[in-house]
Amino acid sequence: EIVSGTTPLQNMKGEIEFKNVGFVYPDSGTKALDGINFKVSPGETLAIIGRTGSGKSTIADLVCRLYDPTSGDVYLDGINLKKLDLNALRGNTGYVPQEVFLFSDNIANNIAFGYSEEMPPFEKIVQAAKDAAIYDNIMDFPKQFETVLGERGITLSGGQKQRISIARAIIKKPKLMIFDDCLSAVDTETEEKILNSLDQIGKQSTCIIISHRVSSVKNANKIIVLDEGKIAEEGTHNQLIEAKGLYFDIYERQLLEDQKTAIN
Repeated sequence: EIVSGTTPLQNMKGEIEFKNVGFVYPDSGTKALDGINFKVSPGETLAIIGRTGSGKSTIADLVCRLYDPTSGDVYLDGINLKKLDLNALRGNTGYVPQEVFLFSDNIANNIAFGYSEEMPPFEKIVQAAKDAAIYDNIMDFPKQFETVLGERGITLSGGQKQRISIARAIIKKPKLMIFDDCLSAVDTETEEKILNSLDQIGKQSTCIIISHRVSSVKNANKIIVLDEGKIAEEGTHNQLIEAKGLYFDIYERQLLEDQKTAIN
């Protein structure tokens, strides 16, 4: 149903804008987004936080044009996404979904899949693994990057799968990177390492981080708090803490949970 536009994408900068976007899922009739307005400048990091079912992942789906908005429009560099060449849009986007999909192939090929038609230089695969904080784990396997994943290969933990998926998304340093709650299975120390790497890569890329964890979003240029498909609050981490609204409640609750976990 999604028809590609014909406008080529030249010298993509990575400015994303949502103008009064609403979305209703066609199958279920569920209203996921209602009157969403925001703008992300090239090279900025936008974080989206909210409870389960608040509409966070729907924003990622619309940016990748897996769906078109029911109302309103989404723009990239000032061009309506519906007019853009779909392959060019997706070819310049690094997307890490919640549900990781890895092939029954070796680790190097799984990471290289995100590059392009041809195999990237091995150094790029290694660098992507380091940026995704998975390199040390890979080097611990007997066959290292030649380790085969899948049915007959090695079984990875949830966090390791997520990090290989992140390495795949960032290997070509795309102009637009979307991370859809993909740090949920890693500990906070590893999360910090990955976010620092993304910060370095992200200076040339626009980054959208979707999460339910404050630790993943606190350093973003701007944070949007979604509640039942609407923007409840927006601002920086410090501004939202001072506002003592929904973001503050989420922050307080997660602090308490972390303290309980530390005690146990």
